[in-house]
Amino acid sequence: MTTIRTPADEAEARAIQDELRERVVLDEEGPAAGTGLVTGVDVAYDDERDIVAAAAVVLDAGTLAVVDEATAVGRVAFPYVPGLLAFREIPTILAALDALTSDPGLVVCDGYGRAHPRRFGLASHLGVLTGLPVIGVAKNPFTFSYEQPGPRRGDFSPLLADDGEEVGRALRTQDGVKPVFVSVGNRTGLDAACAHTLRLAPEFRLPETTRRADTLCRRALSAAVEATGTASGN
Repeated sequence: MTTIRTPADEAEARAIQDELRERVVLDEEGPAAGTGLVTGVDVAYDDERDIVAAAAVVLDAGTLAVVDEATAVGRVAFPYVPGLLAFREIPTILAALDALTSDPGLVVCDGYGRAHPRRFGLASHLGVLTGLPVIGVAKNPFTFSYEQPGPRRGDFSPLLADDGEEVGRALRTQDGVKPVFVSVGNRTGLDAACAHTLRLAPEFRLPETTRRADTLCRRALSAAVEATGTASGN
């Protein structure tokens, strides 16, 4: 695993992104959908106390049963800057992944990979630091344009940069619901990333990996905030 580097300012953060982007592996398709293990990661913040909680939930990719889970709590070490959110989240996410007893397999982030202004969102950053196959499944398209995909589950349309590059896809995971925005992070292909997303979202718009990690990190954050309040009152 590559050492985490905490930038001193925005300029250094962008320089780190530019440097690490060169290490992203884009010529692998990754594991087949529905096989092995798949891990969802997510974070929750308490901005008043500068606390961030991360969760990692490992599922059996075939049955979606929970195999393992872990949480970590830390301090926010970088300000909120669009496009640089990974620097706020990565240290605590890595701590949660390190606390797992299972191999994570494929990792699914609630965020972006290639679908990022510098083509290096959280999913790419996490993939480079861990060497794992990682994809991003986001709720919103960030700065990129797209046509609405067809109305049925599995319909998709390209997520396009200004130069016409396909950086991801708007993917309909359920009939008639808003699409999610899938992009490659590391060691996976876009077709495979979409196939994984559909397998992980049999009933709801968001993949089960994200839904379960979201619930777990919010629970961990509540416990951490409560413990902080108790400690302050003593």
